[in-house]
Amino acid sequence: MPSYDRPNTDMDAAAGNQASSSSPPAEGTHDGRQVTEAALFEAFGGIRGMVETVVPGLLFVAIYTVNKDLHTSAIAALAVSLVLTAARLVRKDTVKHAFSGIFGVAFGVVFAMMTGNAKDFYLPGMVYTLGLALAYILTTVAGIPLIGLILGPVFKENLSWRTRNPGRKKAYAKASWAWGLILLAKSAILFPLYWWADTTHLGWVLVGLKIPPFLLAVYLTYVFLSKAPAPIDVFAEMEAKEKAEEEAKRQRAAEREAAERH
Repeated sequence: MPSYDRPNTDMDAAAGNQASSSSPPAEGTHDGRQVTEAALFEAFGGIRGMVETVVPGLLFVAIYTVNKDLHTSAIAALAVSLVLTAARLVRKDTVKHAFSGIFGVAFGVVFAMMTGNAKDFYLPGMVYTLGLALAYILTTVAGIPLIGLILGPVFKENLSWRTRNPGRKKAYAKASWAWGLILLAKSAILFPLYWWADTTHLGWVLVGLKIPPFLLAVYLTYVFLSKAPAPIDVFAEMEAKEKAEEEAKRQRAAEREAAERH
């Protein structure tokens, strides 16, 4: 899943301001929405992430539509994915999602080359989408919604939402259900096409379904989380605890030193 590349500094400052008050005023609510938006940028990607997700598949189906050449289409898709990753490396941007995109394209290329069926270029990604949909649903049923595991570290709350923030856990559960059902609906469209449609039809439908379901899921996640309680900054808590322990040690040392003098 792609992620946004907005710098973390603004998000970190906003998160600190948000966590400092248990009953934030109207301005705090606005800050909370900004924190949520920034976290979604961090976790799910931005415009560039969407481009990196769409372009390789779009290039594959466009070339295949014209010349019906599996090898040319596959090599072009892999090449553009490598170029996009190289551009991130040159700019020293986050590359984790670009690398995941390369692996996804590479799996599709290898699988299609092995079978000789151009439609198999899309099959690994389709299986991944279905597996991800099931993961969202099953983890939510188990009480540990996947979206919370993904976003917890971004919000600096880790797993504190599971036991200490029930309102936030409920929001994560709603968001995970949204992701799971949206991806299941996408899979329900694509798998029949894999069996019944030709490569070009499947490819164009898949390209068309890349962004809209993703944006819908991200929007619903934003809605649920922006109305949820503020995240508990466990990193700040650990830092405060460490500082308190250090201060206590210094105080005990000072008391012992004073006692020895007397």
